[in-house]
This record gives sequence, structure tokens and C-alpha cells, in this order.
Amino acid sequence: MEHFNPLLRGASSPQKFITIGEIMLRLTPPDYEKIRMATSFQASYGGSEANIALALANLGIDSTFFSVVPNNSVGKSAVRMLRSNDVHCTPMILSTPEETPTHRLGTYYLETGYGIRPSKVTYDRMHSAFVEYDYGRVDLDALLEGFDWLHLSGITPALGPGCAKLTLDCLKTAKAHGLTVSFDGNFRSALWTWEEARDFCTQCLPYVDVLLGIEPYHLWRDEADHSKGDWKDGVPLQPSYEQQEEIFQAFVDRYPNLKCIARHVRYAHSGSENSLKAFMWYDGHTFESRLFTFTILDRVGGGDAFASGLIYAMMHQYKPMDMLNFAVASSAIKHTIHGDGNITDDADTIRSLMNMNYDIKR
Repeated sequence: MEHFNPLLRGASSPQKFITIGEIMLRLTPPDYEKIRMATSFQASYGGSEANIALALANLGIDSTFFSVVPNNSVGKSAVRMLRSNDVHCTPMILSTPEETPTHRLGTYYLETGYGIRPSKVTYDRMHSAFVEYDYGRVDLDALLEGFDWLHLSGITPALGPGCAKLTLDCLKTAKAHGLTVSFDGNFRSALWTWEEARDFCTQCLPYVDVLLGIEPYHLWRDEADHSKGDWKDGVPLQPSYEQQEEIFQAFVDRYPNLKCIARHVRYAHSGSENSLKAFMWYDGHTFESRLFTFTILDRVGGGDAFASGLIYAMMHQYKPMDMLNFAVASSAIKHTIHGDGNITDDADTIRSLMNMNYDIKR
């Protein structure tokens, strides 16, 4: 299963991973209820970057998460949850009212889908401590010193100008320090427009080694370039192998710094049953995973589990097809776990799922 991975410095030694983003309080009505029906909510914590840090830590990666949370019981509870999953939280900032105009943890409400009814997310994260913090206070050189891998997402810059600047500054600092950088586009239409997301993603691409989650984006902003036809209107959600290979090659031609590009493709048969597969460009070739079909307990965090699975497999120098199938299996198994994060603490569980016959014809 092992394979030489040109992305990693000193790949024989343990890799140190860090990610940066907002952790939120998640409130979910029980028993698949809608919010308007609920008289109680189940509380947990999550957020894209936090989910990835948690998943990698559970698999034994030296994983660190940087964020800003309010210095109160809610913020401390979020940190406690991460620490209970072996995530290093030493750099995290517990902000005071003097440091941020508002003193709150971002929150989101999840209505869990069932059958033909899809899940629905409602954000309440404006003016959170993470969004309002002045990141000019943070020494990014010191923050990233000693790490091998930085992961960022397109969610953080969507939260506000300060968060967008933090993202670009981190990307530039990471490259100056020689870190491997992964970036997940992770488009959220509730936070910004497609055009805003595309424009920001274009600024990030020159600093990225591993690109994830490209499916909602235009390839890049270049109004003078009309050669790509319909690609200007976005990447297909369910492409053929040939379409995806062509799109990957267009990215690599424009951004030769990219070493790996991966995306998962979802087929929603109902709110309770989905299939997943994925495509990956790596080492000059396009790979297509097996198809995994499963019943959903909790869909949130499935994309993050794919990202964490791919990062884990790359860190352990899996062969390309094993890397991709491990990532999809990681996402599939997350759908069977309550909460945002994949708390699978044994890579053998994911590897065993890779070897099961989950391919189907529909």
C-alpha cells in the first residue's frame, strides 16, 4: 500500500499537521424534527477545519487546531471537546471582551434530513469572537513553525475581510516555511456568492499543493479567456471520467504548483441513502475511486472526512488508488456517526471498508 509521496518532507518521520478555522456550537433537534417542532436541542461542536483536525488526531496524526473562542464556558467547552479527541489546542486564543467587540461562539442549527426530505443548516455566526478578532496580533511565523502540513478552507475567508486576510497571509507564510498546503474550496452559498468565492479561490491557488472541493467553482477569474466554454459556469457536479480529467489538466496547466487535486462526487438516492465516489489527479494521472453506497445517520462533515482521509493516506504514503479509496471510505463511514467529526480511531476499520464490495450499478 505504501508509495513514495513527493509532497512530504522527511516522510519517514511523523508529520505535524495544523489547521485554522472557526469551531461552532451545533444545535440539532432530536428525532429528525424540524426546528419549528423542537422543544429541545442536542448540543455538539464542529466546523470544517476542526472536523479535519479531530479526524486526523483520532487516527494518530499529531494534529493541532488554531482558532479564537470566547473566554467563557461555551468557548472552553469547545476546546475541551477537541482536547478529549487528542487535538492539540495550545495556540488557541480565549478572547476577552476587550479583544473582540462581541463575545460569542458561532452557532449553527441542523435539521437532519430523512427519506425524501434533505437536511438543512441555519447559520448564526455573524460577529463571533473568531470573526471579530484582530489577527494582526498573531505572529504567523511563530504559529506555523515546526509544522509540516497546513490545511485551510474557503469557509474561513467567507466570514469577513479579516478572516480573508488571515487565510492569504497563512498561505504565504506556510509556503515560505516549506509546508505542504491543502485547501478545500468548501463553497457555502449562505456566506458569500459564487463569484466572490471564485475570485478568492483564484488568489489562493498559487500557494496550494493539494486542492480539494473544486466542484462549485468556476476554474478561475479570467474574463479574457473564453476557451473553456461552459466551464465558466462551473465545474460539473457529476462529471464523467473524461470531463474530470480535462478539468484537472486545465488546473495543472494553469497552476503547475498543484501536486494533487481531488474531489468527491455524491449521488443522492434519498435523504437517507447516498453513494459516493471520487476523482483525483496525482503524479500526472487521473484516478477514479470505487463507488460506495450507504445509509445516512448524519451527513454533516462527510466532505471533511474525505479530506482528512486523503491527508492521512498521503502522509502514510499510500499508493494513489489506495489514497483515493481510503478517502472515500473515510467519508462513507463518517455518515454513520453522529456529530460533525469522524471519530474513527482505527485506520484498519476504514481500510476494511475499502476492501468490501460496495460497488453498485444504478
